[in-house]
Amino acid sequence: VQTDPSPSTGHRLVILAGGLSSRMAATASQFGAPDAETSAQIARGGKTMVGVDPAGRPLISYLTWNAASTGYTHVVLLLGARNAALREYIEERSAAGEFPGIRWTFATQPIPDGRTKPLGTADALEHALHAAPEWSGQAFTVCNGDNLYSPRAFRLLAECASPHALIDYDREALQFDEERIRNFAVLVKDAAGYLQAIIEKPGASELARARETSGRIGVSMNIFRFTYDAILPVLERLPLHPVRGEKELPAAVVALLSADPHAVRAIPLAEHVPDLTGVRDIAVLRDLFAAGPGGRPSC
Repeated sequence: VQTDPSPSTGHRLVILAGGLSSRMAATASQFGAPDAETSAQIARGGKTMVGVDPAGRPLISYLTWNAASTGYTHVVLLLGARNAALREYIEERSAAGEFPGIRWTFATQPIPDGRTKPLGTADALEHALHAAPEWSGQAFTVCNGDNLYSPRAFRLLAECASPHALIDYDREALQFDEERIRNFAVLVKDAAGYLQAIIEKPGASELARARETSGRIGVSMNIFRFTYDAILPVLERLPLHPVRGEKELPAAVVALLSADPHAVRAIPLAEHVPDLTGVRDIAVLRDLFAAGPGGRPSC
């Protein structure tokens, strides 16, 4: 289903918003939601429907505005079993003119029989791309729906000359607590800036390796550039992780690297990425957005 048609020009974006918000629900149970309305929003649609500004807009509104400000016009929004409310919101606000110039396509990631949750982010992207076959021959950006990436990050990926790339965030610029930062995957690059490895849950020696090769420690915040025709077959044949039983985007990137060690460009960027993972992040985001004109600051 598509709304607000626009010309065929413009950049393409996939927003992954099909998760079950299990961490949000767990932290809400542990610490309590800020208020009854927020608790109801979490119950209705997980974190995707939590209002983060005085007008009650969800984070995805700001994410879309940041992308649109740098020329993205085609967006596939990948939803999950609990996200019907988010689709309704996008359709209503698009009809009201809140996302001018954006052409929306909605896709759904199912939960397979016998499972309690979806098959991971690589599976999510596969479903999103099958919903937009007209993107064949084009490059696109894909990102999480619970991180607020800046216009600069979107622009760097859209204008990158390499077919595949990711943003290489400076670990020291992220304003999270140390425990959360330790969970981010570390990126190993060669001297020319090509990605060589993605290391999940790195140890001390792996952090030292990452620092030695680039002079800084770079991490992934799950925002990538791919070409449709190259990444789709990789996603389709990607095996399930032997322990987690899911298909994740970092594994798809590793598959690209195994075929060509210069397949993926790492684009360095030093800035914070506001995030909505747990219930305590809600207050941080509301403080950020409360200062913006009309509830819409430049982030």
